[in-house]
Amino acid sequence: MPEGDTLWRVANRLSPVLAGRRVTGLRLATPALIAEARRHRVEGSTIRGVEARGKHLLVRFSTGVALHTHLGMTGSWHLYRVGSRWQQPAHLARVVLEADGVVAVCFVPRVVELVPEAEEAAHPSLTALGPDVVSAPFEADAAVTRLQARGSAAIGAALLDQTALSGIGNIYKSEVLFLRGVDPFAPVAALDRMQLRRIVETAHKLMRRSVVAPVRRTAAGGAGGQYWVYRRARRPCRRCGTLIRAARQGAPSRTTYWCPRCQPAVGA
Repeated sequence: MPEGDTLWRVANRLSPVLAGRRVTGLRLATPALIAEARRHRVEGSTIRGVEARGKHLLVRFSTGVALHTHLGMTGSWHLYRVGSRWQQPAHLARVVLEADGVVAVCFVPRVVELVPEAEEAAHPSLTALGPDVVSAPFEADAAVTRLQARGSAAIGAALLDQTALSGIGNIYKSEVLFLRGVDPFAPVAALDRMQLRRIVETAHKLMRRSVVAPVRRTAAGGAGGQYWVYRRARRPCRRCGTLIRAARQGAPSRTTYWCPRCQPAVGA
C-alpha cells in the first residue's frame, strides 16, 4: 500500500498541472458517482488543487466538492496528454479527469467518492485520521498523545493505526523502529513519551525527505542499500551482522522486519 510520502509525491505532481484548469470531462466507474458529479456540477468547474492527507488524496473543485481517493494496495494516479497512450488498460480506470488538454487517470483505487467540503468535518475516515506525519508542520505532541492512548498495543501495530498518526506504512514502521533501536513487539506503554516522540520525529524526517528525493532511501551513508531491515529477512543486519527476522503483526496482519540484536526485546 502506498505510504504517506508517496501520496504527497502524487499530490505534488498533480496539483501544479491541474490547478487552475477547467474540467472538460469526467468519467467515473459507477452510475451513482456519475449522478453525484452532475449534481455538484464538477464538469465545467475549475480545479482548485490536489491535497494529500495521510494515505488519502483530495482533488478539490471550485463548486465546493472534492474527489476523494484512497489507493489501497494497487491503485495509482497517472497524468497524460489528451490522445497519448496509457500505461495501464483502460478497463482498470476508475476516474478519468480531463482538464484543458490534460488527462488524470486513477487506476483501481480502493475508494472513489465525491465529498462536499461542507461535509468533510463529519466524514468518518477523514476526520478519524491522526496528525499527518508528512505534513509541515507536524503535530508531534498530538501524535505521541494518541499513541500513548494505545498503551497495550505493540508499537509496530500502533504506528500503522491511521487514527493515531496518518501516513506511516509497513516500510517506515520497520525502518523507523530499527533506527530508534525499539523492539516492534514492545507495548506502547513500555515506552516513555520521549522515546515515542523520537520515533514519530524520525518518521517525519525520513518521510519529508522522501517526498523530494529521487529514490526513497532510509539506509543512508555507508549502509550499502536502500533499507536497513525492510524485506531483508534472513539476511545479515547492515550494522551488526545478526540475521534479520520477520513476523506477522497486528490486525490486519502485516509483516514486520527487525534485528533482534539492535532492537532487543523489552526486559531482555
